[in-house]
Amino acid sequence: MPIKNRFSEMLPEITAWRRDLHENPELMFDTHRTAGIVAEKLRAFDCDEVVEGIGRTGVVGVIKGRADTKGRVVGLRADMDALPILEATGLAYASKTEGKMHACGHDGHTAMLLGAAKYLAETRNFDGTVVVIFQPAEEGGGGGREMVNDGMMERWNIQEVYGMHNWPGVEAGTFSIRSGPFFAAADNWTIEVKGAGGHAAKPHETVDTTVMASHIVIALQTIASRNVDPTKQVVVSVTSFETESKAHNVIPSAVTLKGTVRTLDEGVRDLAEARLGDIARGVAATFGGTAEVDYLRNYPVMANHDAETDHAAAAARAVSGQCADAPLIMGGEDFAFLLNARPGAYILMGNGDSAPVHHPEYNFNDEAIPAGCSWWAEVAEQRMPLG
Repeated sequence: MPIKNRFSEMLPEITAWRRDLHENPELMFDTHRTAGIVAEKLRAFDCDEVVEGIGRTGVVGVIKGRADTKGRVVGLRADMDALPILEATGLAYASKTEGKMHACGHDGHTAMLLGAAKYLAETRNFDGTVVVIFQPAEEGGGGGREMVNDGMMERWNIQEVYGMHNWPGVEAGTFSIRSGPFFAAADNWTIEVKGAGGHAAKPHETVDTTVMASHIVIALQTIASRNVDPTKQVVVSVTSFETESKAHNVIPSAVTLKGTVRTLDEGVRDLAEARLGDIARGVAATFGGTAEVDYLRNYPVMANHDAETDHAAAAARAVSGQCADAPLIMGGEDFAFLLNARPGAYILMGNGDSAPVHHPEYNFNDEAIPAGCSWWAEVAEQRMPLG
């Protein structure tokens, strides 16, 4: 089955929703306007139940099929939040809020799932129940974790769950997926390096934190090159080096380093955390200082389940005639929390020749909307066929 004609007819309407969301981006859990619009539309579509405030500002809509002979419940999830980025697209519908931007396409994800929800509520051509999930705070806030912890899976008896993300640089409306580990665990860390500050002309009277911190930055790269099995993936990145000094002639008494660790294996994750702490403290001690390490395990590895990956790929082939093998991705994705709670799968859909996600010139490709909506609907209808 190719792209459903209904979504081609709805394209101007869904595009208008998407561009309105793009003009009015909201961050993290502060998605009150977006959530309100989503809930209003779901009620207008005559969903059987619409509940707001799940996971703080998430929205859930329930659509019952024409029959319910097997009691199957399938969840479909889209994310709603934007990023703290100054938009540089120059679009007529660019962000109206300086410093906030839909730079990852969550406006498109939300609009497409709304389009699918309208179609599914109109046709109800399935045997079971569809639960559409609109999640806040994917960009670092763990909104998926909050919705799961709020009892979403149990409350609606969700048995399997599916998610989608647009992917720049791939032909618009085409799909790719992989089973097993797909997106990396995303951990954050902070190292506070402490010594004794003083005059830059008298370094012998100080315990120089900038020297200590610089050696730590270099030494942390040995986690990947010398500690982890080279056949396994790990990324250790230092992203911030801050001192208390603003002067040219002052050696600071403290330096703060921040960064991230990305892994696809729990054993590697454990090793990276342990070595990061040992290296920071050991290097600091070598120079006569100290290092305090705060390591936060944030998003877990997002791993697709085998059977559900096959189901997602089958729906993609029905829509576009293909479904390619996706690469491993070292970015994080909090759909992992949903996949840890229930079997499911996450798929990528091409966004065409656009700027990359998290870039100030990124824009979601509206031409991909019919394919994305069709995939959502196809998953529901294939997993819960009538008759």
